[in-house]
Amino acid sequence: MFISDYCHIRNQTLFHRGVELYKGTGTSLDSFLSETYQALKVSYPKFYKMDPLSKLGVIASEVLFSESDLRQHYKPEQVALVLANAHASLDTDVRYFESTKTMASPSLFIYTLSNIVAGEICIRNGIKGENAFFVQPAFDSKFMSQYVNQLLAETKTEMCLAGWVDVMDEHHDVFLYLTRKTETANAKEHSEESLQKLYQFNYGSVDQQS
Repeated sequence: MFISDYCHIRNQTLFHRGVELYKGTGTSLDSFLSETYQALKVSYPKFYKMDPLSKLGVIASEVLFSESDLRQHYKPEQVALVLANAHASLDTDVRYFESTKTMASPSLFIYTLSNIVAGEICIRNGIKGENAFFVQPAFDSKFMSQYVNQLLAETKTEMCLAGWVDVMDEHHDVFLYLTRKTETANAKEHSEESLQKLYQFNYGSVDQQS
């Protein structure tokens, strides 16, 4: 199994294969997400209705799928999605709870499940394969490598979008990557060691903003 592509979003900065694509103005996470969406020239109006967790996942997946042969070479059921984070949907849960003090927001309530980000990515890209979402204390490269490798080996999955999408207030940490059964140019082995290096590559430990 091989890692064909990857990206990060940290400290209001979007990176693709370790190269900076867009850096925010340093205001708020909400502003950064809107600015990045516009900078990527994405046409998907539903984006503005999403919560921050879903926006982060959609932006990262947009970068990865924009250069892949997803629709040309894979059937919808051959593409899988495996995500994890530490805060589940707590960021939106808090916002929704605050809204109930005046008038509960139906638009926020929709996003009070952590796996909604997976659903948004699948809808956007026509993905109909296996999918899973896990809540863990921190990014677990051993678990992710073993789970995704087993998925690719034992199901009809040919490509898997996997990784970490976490947000709480202004803190955000995204590391998403594509794994395939077949090797591509500049691909890396999909292993615990490779994932850990990519997760920390050029960034060290995650800088949690508050």
